[in-house]
Amino acid sequence: MKLSFHGADRAVTGSCHLVECLNRRILIDCGLFQGSRDLVEENIAAFGFDPSTIDYVLLTHAHLDHCGRIPLLAKRGFKGEVITTAASRELARLVLVDAAHLQEEDAQRRARQWRRRGEEDVRSPLYTVVDALDCFDRFGRTAEYGQPLPLAEGLRATFFDAGHILGSASILIEVAEHGRARSVLFSGDLGNAGRPLLRLPSPPARADIVVMESTYGDRLHRSLKDSIEELYGAVSSTLARGGNVIIPTFALERAQEILYVLRQGVEYSRLPPTMQIFLDSPMAISATEIFKRHSESLSSEAASMFREGRDPLQPANLRLVRESADSIAINRITGGAVIMAGSGMCTGGRIRHHLRHNIWRKESAIVFVGYAASGTIARQIIDGANFVRLFGEDVAIRSTIYTINGFSAHADQQELLVWRRAIEGCEATFLVHGEEPAMQALAAHLEDQRVELPRLGDVFDL
Repeated sequence: MKLSFHGADRAVTGSCHLVECLNRRILIDCGLFQGSRDLVEENIAAFGFDPSTIDYVLLTHAHLDHCGRIPLLAKRGFKGEVITTAASRELARLVLVDAAHLQEEDAQRRARQWRRRGEEDVRSPLYTVVDALDCFDRFGRTAEYGQPLPLAEGLRATFFDAGHILGSASILIEVAEHGRARSVLFSGDLGNAGRPLLRLPSPPARADIVVMESTYGDRLHRSLKDSIEELYGAVSSTLARGGNVIIPTFALERAQEILYVLRQGVEYSRLPPTMQIFLDSPMAISATEIFKRHSESLSSEAASMFREGRDPLQPANLRLVRESADSIAINRITGGAVIMAGSGMCTGGRIRHHLRHNIWRKESAIVFVGYAASGTIARQIIDGANFVRLFGEDVAIRSTIYTINGFSAHADQQELLVWRRAIEGCEATFLVHGEEPAMQALAAHLEDQRVELPRLGDVFDL
């Protein structure tokens, strides 16, 4: 058995790991590199393996940094089977078509800029909407939590609830050959405990090798209760002084969780019942509908509310905004509104328009409730920049900035350690999906005889 690393190695995005055993090649995730524009070349570059030789892609979840290069994989020759959970299949379709559409728009915008300079841009989109739709011909069997799926004689995969987003999974690959059994567990991204919509991560009892994420391996989150209190305080004080609350929001999980918390705030009289709430994200709106169809991944409380006909994701005065014209109209509102839009790291999408209209206003607030990768607009704002560049213009940052990390969909250091220590028999732990300081901090707390921090392209014989 061989294990090689092709993304999210001493970095947070582009997850892609390859297992070779029993004459089969199994890819765990095939994600997009995200963050600064410099990563465009990394996405275009060769995978480090021949896509046509891959037999299976096992997808842990539908975030773009885990599934975003599957259309490119298929475009370059992959003919195997993609296996994931039912919820992840639906969400991945939504995410990949949206990503392809944005890439087409970027390519068209870039071509216009080059033409105005009298030059020709020969670069095409990484993949098109047609490519994204075509790759779903490769999606085959659906995985259920805890139910082993045979991949070949002596080879099987089992998906376990990772509690990160709807349908997310940790994946255990088990190999039996010549009377010897070996297993390798991929954590995927692990969820933050105690969140209202999803269940706790549930690892298998044992594994020989563990490949685990380390996004927050160097820090602890605030408690969810304290984070909710801070959010309520930020919203109440901003609305009281006549401003708007802008929340850059990831479409999968974070948007739904914030809707849940806002609904509770109004019901428990912690937030004004007259406040307007805008979910300005077609993808988040569609993802919310998918949530309602997959109670198998929800917490018992959320699933029960849906069964009883009570929608936990429907606060009072919620407006769902799909059309661009309606999104533009929101910017005429100068106060009293909570505006949620993507992308969560402010690298694209409608959030940038809302930032341009609000971030220079002292009465408004920008509330970050998720991870911001290095190089993104969100990270620049969080790190204390005085200006931010939006649509070619430097805009002053005068609004109040909040960073509330208790809403993170990722486990913190303590939760990562609890998850890892629940797995017996582990000979080695490979840390991925984290910036190097976070990985080093987590490695120092692991008791394994062997902890590896692989680099891109590293190969290990297991």
